[in-house]
Amino acid sequence: MKSFKTFGYIAILALGLFLAAYLYSVFIKPAAYGAGNTMGMMLLGLVLGGLIVFLIVKLLSKKQTEITAESSHTVVESMRKVFKIVCAEGQFQEIYNYEQTKKLLKIIPSTKKALVIVKAKVLIGYDFEKCKWEIDEESKKLKIVSFPEPEILSLEPDFKYYYFEEDLFNFINRDDLDKIQIQGKKQVEQAALQSGLKRIAAEQMRTVLTEMVAANRWSISNPEMLTLPLQTATSDQKK
Repeated sequence: MKSFKTFGYIAILALGLFLAAYLYSVFIKPAAYGAGNTMGMMLLGLVLGGLIVFLIVKLLSKKQTEITAESSHTVVESMRKVFKIVCAEGQFQEIYNYEQTKKLLKIIPSTKKALVIVKAKVLIGYDFEKCKWEIDEESKKLKIVSFPEPEILSLEPDFKYYYFEEDLFNFINRDDLDKIQIQGKKQVEQAALQSGLKRIAAEQMRTVLTEMVAANRWSISNPEMLTLPLQTATSDQKK
């Protein structure tokens, strides 16, 4: 941009000199030399104009080269073995409306608003570290002592901001954006727990475990432990 401005100033100066020379040749020089001088100045003007147009086109068509330097340093904080199985997946879209009002001098209201659409993929399954079993090798029976309810193993939200409204003394800042993301994620989490994903995950887990045990000629003595309690499913759907 700076080089373009410099070139513009040079072009304006050249055109100014040409105009001054042309006026001098027309009004000040003797008439005997006027025709020749005028023709010469016209030719000079055409040359200068062509040169200026060529340089402008060349400058505008020149591609700007961007050099981006990136660096990163990854630190592994912890690693451990886990045994978690995903049994159900859901795609959710939540419309979250954020509004905050404060009063200036305790009298004048000042409001800021934001409309955000949250899209998220939710994975629900089981953490087998929370399971307890008893094995009877003689009768080849597996007894479930305790089996947890399905839980959210992963929630990946994507935020799209569609509308902002700010006041002169009440702007949307970084803290507001953090609150929007936290609350939006909570809304999706509640919607996932209130849906039928937990019931689907429980049915899927019961089918998988039953088939795996039966494939090895074993049996589960209390398969009802794998069923999601009716009161839990009902309360989740009513929330």
